[in-house]
Amino acid sequence: MNLSLSLTAASGGAALVLLFALTWAVQLRTRNAGLVDSVWAWSLGLLAAWYAACGPAPAPLRLLLGLLGAAWGLRLGTHLLLRNHGKPEDARYRRFREQWGPRTNRNMFWMFQFQVLFSMLLSASFAVVAWSPAQPAAPWLAAAVALWLLAVAGEGLADWQLERFKRRPGSAGQVCRDGLWRYSRHPNYFFECLHWLAYLPLAAASPWWWLTLAAPLVMAWLLLKLSGVPMVEAQSARTRAGYAEYMRSTSMLVPWPPKKP
Repeated sequence: MNLSLSLTAASGGAALVLLFALTWAVQLRTRNAGLVDSVWAWSLGLLAAWYAACGPAPAPLRLLLGLLGAAWGLRLGTHLLLRNHGKPEDARYRRFREQWGPRTNRNMFWMFQFQVLFSMLLSASFAVVAWSPAQPAAPWLAAAVALWLLAVAGEGLADWQLERFKRRPGSAGQVCRDGLWRYSRHPNYFFECLHWLAYLPLAAASPWWWLTLAAPLVMAWLLLKLSGVPMVEAQSARTRAGYAEYMRSTSMLVPWPPKKP
């Protein structure tokens, strides 16, 4: 199926508007907005598959794009769903409810829709690859797969190490320094940004390859300045003993040997 880029993006964006509206309706009943995190990851995986299905790029390239994007979104979204299942609403959303008061439902709706904007910005990487006029040489494809594997495996490992720590008796209120968390305060965020670089070599044959650099930059900005690190660290500094020392000695994002006391 070959559709124009504008029609593909417009239909994908419209589907996301509806999807996040339905997610908002669900949280009206559950009073737990955490589902939006999973839906956000799944929506990006769906966009990757949609662009791959509609673009005119060589079929093997589009197949690889669809597989990588969809698999990433499925893993991350499912992990977030399982992590939040049966637990109280995330502290970020509880804080919003406290701050917004009677305006909570309206503000929550527009916050959910705001995520559509970022999903469309990130999906520009998928569009560049799916509309590439040619397939990159084999070394570029190998580099893309290697980057993707490293990023997804690293993020999965960091998620697993954190969940294992949380299940350990006596871990409540403590700082996780297991594995990758010894070298970065947010190794999962680091590998999340790295994942978006995997689409750069996939776009090597496109004159618009440089647009794929926007995705890791947008993701880094989101995580470091908006919804990731600031909220997580503010909460951790209030609730976890020794977190101030952890911040002093441990790299914020890029894994790096910790500073000595």
